[in-house]
Amino acid sequence: MSDLLQSETIKLSEEERLQLRKEVRELCEKFGNEYWRELDPDRKYPQEFVDALTEEGYLSVLIPKEYGGKGYGLTEATIILEEIHRAGGHAAACHAQMYTMGSLLRHGSREQKEKYLPGIASGEIRMQAFSITEPEAGSNTTAIETFAEKTDDGYVINGHKNWTSRIKQSDLLLLLARTTPLEEVEKKSRGMTLFLVDLREIRQNQPNALEVESVRTMFNYATNKIWYKNMKVPEDSVIGEVGSGFKYVLDGMNAERILLASESIGDGYFFIDHAVEYASEREVFNRKIGQNQGVQFPIARAYASIKAADALRYKAAEKFDTGENCGEEANTAKLISSEASWEAANVAMNTYGGNGFVDQYDIERKFRETRMYQVAPVNNNMILSYIGQHVLGMPRSY
Repeated sequence: MSDLLQSETIKLSEEERLQLRKEVRELCEKFGNEYWRELDPDRKYPQEFVDALTEEGYLSVLIPKEYGGKGYGLTEATIILEEIHRAGGHAAACHAQMYTMGSLLRHGSREQKEKYLPGIASGEIRMQAFSITEPEAGSNTTAIETFAEKTDDGYVINGHKNWTSRIKQSDLLLLLARTTPLEEVEKKSRGMTLFLVDLREIRQNQPNALEVESVRTMFNYATNKIWYKNMKVPEDSVIGEVGSGFKYVLDGMNAERILLASESIGDGYFFIDHAVEYASEREVFNRKIGQNQGVQFPIARAYASIKAADALRYKAAEKFDTGENCGEEANTAKLISSEASWEAANVAMNTYGGNGFVDQYDIERKFRETRMYQVAPVNNNMILSYIGQHVLGMPRSY
């Protein structure tokens, strides 16, 4: 049994969860829509917001108390992310510190945990970057070509990645690379190793080994293309067993999907909250537009969809926290929450009409942000394939 499962996870009562929501909302009120709106045009990183979350311990909730974290379960982590999004914020600037934590907690050595976890919990060390996807491989992770060659004292890594987010704001990097060529493994998911790279050492002693190119996206998301050029890492940077990295990445995907489902749900509630307020105040033809069933009914239907996604999110998180197999619930929660948030986004845009396209109303910004969840962290078509094959027992479709 892993140290993570041996550590006692603190499960909050419903009253304590309501208090957690209240506290996160109060923090988010200090960083209202105007704050996020001002950052958006230049895609500026919300450093002040991330610092505030770190100071309150919200980014270390999954770290066991013995390492300085709060020791909460995934359910409590989803509440934090949901509230950030419902308040109009965007947790993409920091959520990786939650969903990448599982690889270190479940599969890292005790020495790695003791070396890094207390600093991550205190905010002294930032663990925000995850480097897996490659331009040619895309969703086919087993086809990655970034290679880590074994040396006498460690590994030398060469390769090219994209969608490596927040590397400029991070001290630690989780990097998946092949240590055995694909053509030499019996099973294509073998031969990949997960590395915990100390970027502080790389920047100081090997500045030419890491090339970073920022990528501008349709919303404020600090992502990059990366080139690793003869980057040397010590042997003790390996997470778990050499060659088993893909399994460790898969192990964390359920947590990632549940966490990002909660962000979608938070977005959905944001759109519903704003649509209800606008429809209840806006007058056209001498009546509140919310009196019109053509306006009211779509909002109500979108709300129902969000509530359904919300319930499944809790079910998935509960099963994760108790160590049960939650693949079906995690994938389905991500699927329906991403679609529900998009439904709510369109409803809000229709309710606001032309004003929905004006930045000061914040609908267009959140509209752009919530569209991502149907594509990332995994495309919804991949989730349908998972359900078809692993839940319904149909033949593999790809």
